[in-house]
Amino acid sequence: MYNFSKRLLDIIISLLALIILTPILIPVIIILRFSAEGHVFYLQDRIGRNRIKFKIIKFATMLKDSPNLASGSITLAGDWRVTKPGKFLRKTKINELPQIINILKGDISLVGPRPLVTKTFSAYNEEVQSKIYNVKPGLTGIGSIIFRDEESIISAIKDEDPHEFYKRIIAPYKGELEMWYQSNCSFLLDLQLIFMTAWVILVPTSKLYEKWFKDLPKRSF
Repeated sequence: MYNFSKRLLDIIISLLALIILTPILIPVIIILRFSAEGHVFYLQDRIGRNRIKFKIIKFATMLKDSPNLASGSITLAGDWRVTKPGKFLRKTKINELPQIINILKGDISLVGPRPLVTKTFSAYNEEVQSKIYNVKPGLTGIGSIIFRDEESIISAIKDEDPHEFYKRIIAPYKGELEMWYQSNCSFLLDLQLIFMTAWVILVPTSKLYEKWFKDLPKRSF
């Protein structure tokens, strides 16, 4: 029943979102087409449910060859590879909106662990790797909410390689958060996480999630 309700919610909200957000999506498409390198969408292989790969769809916010430049798969605050329109799109999370198509296709859900590229996924320990995609990945989730400022966190580290810092500090805690989600997943929790996502976009410094979810794994940094 939970899986059926979750899928029904995905379809209803994503269809409504496409209709409501069309006045935003069309201008963004036009701006991207005639700015920077002229590409509108960015497609990338991500790991989905049962570790089956799919193409995630985002608005293009970085230079085409970004994965092979600078810090590769990790984006830092003030990253020079991000285009001018891309800075605004990333800050407001508008760049994520084309993933509504992924939701309709069934690649991802509204709520779940973020689908990762292989290199970032490999930062998880073996136990998390074996379990994290037992559920469908999502557009948002507890990890996305708590690490909404991930770029700033990584950029603040000056004496360590960003990939090593991610593997040593961020990945273990993200793994704990996603295991917490799997242990507690319910239709109500998904609704709470959808609301919380919108809330932290409007109030980026809010830690309301700590009051709502008192049994979250403790953060050590």
